[in-house]
Amino acid sequence: MDEKKEIGQLFDRIAGTYDRFNHLLSLNIDKRWRRRAAACLKPSDEVLDVAVGTADLAIEMLRQERCHRVVGLDLSAEMMRLGKEKADKRGLANKIDFQLGSALAMPYDDGRFDAVTCAYGVRNFSDLDKGLSEMFRVMKAGGQLVILEFSYPSNRLIRGLYDFFFSRIMPLVGRLISKDPTAYLYFRESVKGFIWGDEMLQHLRQAGFQEAAYKPLTFGITTLYTATKPKIS
Repeated sequence: MDEKKEIGQLFDRIAGTYDRFNHLLSLNIDKRWRRRAAACLKPSDEVLDVAVGTADLAIEMLRQERCHRVVGLDLSAEMMRLGKEKADKRGLANKIDFQLGSALAMPYDDGRFDAVTCAYGVRNFSDLDKGLSEMFRVMKAGGQLVILEFSYPSNRLIRGLYDFFFSRIMPLVGRLISKDPTAYLYFRESVKGFIWGDEMLQHLRQAGFQEAAYKPLTFGITTLYTATKPKIS
């Protein structure tokens, strides 16, 4: 899948139902996951939120006062338009700067941001290692990385329920609430085919990050990854 064209267009098409779909299928647990991710951050000045989408994580970081300002980067103009509307309603219009661009070629100087976050975006990178390297590059020495991503449960019972959900329930809900149910077929395949756990930590370390760790959430349905950029000695 060509990242700039197809990923951006895919999320443009489903932007209007994206939040409703996620909240419905997760029974609103996704909001708790974002709260956990935001709470991991030390107080910062400026945070880059990669794949900012409709700005749920960016808004949560500001709500928890984890940062003064968020720069949101995304390939989908429509997702960000909805995110800006959401931020405006919460009085955060001057706190989030939405910018159209690719995570694989970020338009930022080296070492600019105190922290970099990404919620449910890294599995869509056409080149994971390039994306992680860019996150490392634009982060200040000593900065924090926080990533939320779907994962595949290791427990056999939970995995069986997970597979049933992905193969039967999710396509049905996608057809009911979305004009483009094929987009959710991509969603299913991207989740099941993506790496997680120790394998993801290997890629983080290869990108140069230290103190890489992960914590499965809600039986391993999603995973919270944290890491830091080494301080200059």
